[in-house]
Amino acid sequence: MIRTLVAGGVGFIGTHLCKRLLGEGRYAICLDNLYTGSIANIKSLLSHDSFEFLQSDVIKPVTIKADEIYNPACFASPRHYIEDPVFTIKTSFLGALNLLEYSQKNNCKILQASTSEIYGDPDIHPQSENYWGNVNPIGIRSCYDEGKRAAESLFFDFNRKYGVRIKVVRIFNTYGPFMQPDDGRVISNFILQALKGQDITIYGSGDQTRCFCYIDDLVEGMIRLMRSKDDFTGPVNIGNPHELTILELAKIIIQLTGSKSKLVFENLPQDDPKRRKPDISLANRELSWSPAVGLEEGLLKTIDHFKRGTND
Repeated sequence: MIRTLVAGGVGFIGTHLCKRLLGEGRYAICLDNLYTGSIANIKSLLSHDSFEFLQSDVIKPVTIKADEIYNPACFASPRHYIEDPVFTIKTSFLGALNLLEYSQKNNCKILQASTSEIYGDPDIHPQSENYWGNVNPIGIRSCYDEGKRAAESLFFDFNRKYGVRIKVVRIFNTYGPFMQPDDGRVISNFILQALKGQDITIYGSGDQTRCFCYIDDLVEGMIRLMRSKDDFTGPVNIGNPHELTILELAKIIIQLTGSKSKLVFENLPQDDPKRRKPDISLANRELSWSPAVGLEEGLLKTIDHFKRGTND
């Protein structure tokens, strides 16, 4: 049985990865420090014969036996990584280093969950994998943006120098059940505010655009990348190219929740990208991947999850 280590396995993406792997008959090892992830996310998995939870940190060397590694471990919301920027960049770089050294020693294939944030506030639109980005290296978001860029560099250095079998996925905004309600991301913020009848907070004019990918589509893309031929390393964009403004998103969520919330506007945070849209032609071509879940369908599933959470 293939033993798969999921670093950050109690987090939003990690939880879904573990469930998918177990559903396929894999052995899933969930490593997490529980700083932001909730153990409740994996409560239903703890009694599974092919599941193992290890409370630890990727900043520390990895010793557990694994055949392959997924590494989505890192704060992924601005609220969290701005609060602890030093720990954020340490997690990105030292976590990648420890996992890569383990992979080198044990001939283990490894996938790095990178991010669209490596493109910064892009000068080209949509963003393709050959775009090098426009990132502020000393801004309040740079701990995350540059941490992920450094981790990518480390992955490719280990591949070139030591022959480590790597995969790098650049994740665009993803949403779905098991998002942390206090993570400060736009969809979780809007849904919670709408369900509570609170004013919905929009930063800036709301004209900035994003593209939102449902979690099941992301996990499918990550698994296809991991299982692709060894000479296809990526980086590869995984995201839904349906682009809309933040203002449009807020109005859709108000409609789907039946909320009477009003819109309020606050100042745009520093270095917040104005436009973001993935070019997914590489994923289409190499992985035969494209998103299957539409925005309204995915939002309804996410709203239902938050409704059940607010009623507990």
